[in-house]
Amino acid sequence: MFEGRLWELFLESFPKILIPGLTVTIPLTVIAFSLAMVIAVITALVQFANVKVLRQLARFYIWIFRGTPLLVQLFVVFFGLSRVGILLEPFPAAVIVFALNEGAYCAETVRAALESVPKGQLEAGAGMSYLQTIFRIVLPQAMRTAFPPLSNSLISMVKDTSLAANITVTEMFMVTQRIVARTYEPLLLYLEVGLIYLIFSTVLTKLQAVGEKKLQYDRKRRA
Repeated sequence: MFEGRLWELFLESFPKILIPGLTVTIPLTVIAFSLAMVIAVITALVQFANVKVLRQLARFYIWIFRGTPLLVQLFVVFFGLSRVGILLEPFPAAVIVFALNEGAYCAETVRAALESVPKGQLEAGAGMSYLQTIFRIVLPQAMRTAFPPLSNSLISMVKDTSLAANITVTEMFMVTQRIVARTYEPLLLYLEVGLIYLIFSTVLTKLQAVGEKKLQYDRKRRA
């Protein structure tokens, strides 16, 4: 399959797909995941504090975004909101949806990590305010516990960004679709973009392993 014209197509299209991956797919992932983490921590802390009304609002938000497909959410924000006069560019719309969607999932991860911290750690903050105890003692321990599943969520988001092509974000999957439409070689090109996603995911997996080793080393040093 990789003889002659197909091999030339592979070599020619690889940088054309990779560059949007580096300039659109990766920035989309980084920005959206950073916002998702802010949303997740706030939502998890609201639930952990067990303030009734705020907890119910947090649960409602999580219920909506975990219970509906990501693609539907993209369509509602990008196409649906335009019907009520809210016009968003494709990239910001994708960032908003990915951040809200991932924030709902990560909020549950962070909440579970917070609840796994021994109750005695709250007492260790004697002399500090509740918020100081949470942010200086409880939350750092919880985030160390949540690191592996949050890293997995980041890797999943890299792959999920391919859905942004459906709202005309020119990331690497959309670029691949355009090349396929011009060359009529779907098998080669979709395998090629899959390979690039695999490369990105592998790099993140290696970084995750490094991060986990560092956390284990820090735990042993404190023990």
